[in-house]
Amino acid sequence: MKTLINEKDIKDSVKKTNLKHIAIIMDGNRRWAKEKFLPSAMGHQKGVDSLRNTMRLFDKYGIKYLTVYAFSTENWNRKKEEVEFLMNLLAKTLLGELDEMHRENVKIKFLGDISKLNAKLVEIIENAENKTKDNTGVNLNIAFNYGARDEITNAVKAIVKEGIPAEEITEDTISQHLYTKNIPDPDLLIRTGGEKRISNYLLWQIAYSEVYITDTYWPEFGEEELIKAITEFEHRNRRFGK
Repeated sequence: MKTLINEKDIKDSVKKTNLKHIAIIMDGNRRWAKEKFLPSAMGHQKGVDSLRNTMRLFDKYGIKYLTVYAFSTENWNRKKEEVEFLMNLLAKTLLGELDEMHRENVKIKFLGDISKLNAKLVEIIENAENKTKDNTGVNLNIAFNYGARDEITNAVKAIVKEGIPAEEITEDTISQHLYTKNIPDPDLLIRTGGEKRISNYLLWQIAYSEVYITDTYWPEFGEEELIKAITEFEHRNRRFGK
């Protein structure tokens, strides 16, 4: 039986949190569907509902940055039907919910190589970014066709192309050539679904992030689970390598 959220938990762990940025590996959509004898597509659709609810929780508690792992560079190896469904789901979600997200003051940014996507989807993505670029609410960063090694490789190529001398290259130089330029590094990385690995996600950015792993599948991730993650974060001693 789940423990009900009480006001003290919210007040102590959420309303006073110093968290600015949470990154999430949204894992478990397919396993959730399989356990309920549903097609994988239903799991991914339910995952969109969880993302929508999580964005609103971030707004409720004043957490400014949410970065989610939606489609990795490795996900192209999945079945063609599933890949096509995920592409169509992204397009459908943006087309259907963009106006509402805009009204809710959400700022959307995509992280990853979107040039590899079909032209129509790129157009939809660029429209979402342009329409919300001046919003001041939750910053929703969607890692799509994203891989951290690919990101770092592209950053190095860009630095070389710009002719920056080796002795002038700093950590900040690299950071400013990543997809997350001008976005603060995550304070907390949450992975749902119980797997204990990073999966090529934000390798540079999470160098000093705290990590929280829950067995809860992403479609079932809600307010209570978010509060548990924040509560644990608030009880950790962040030393940043010192």
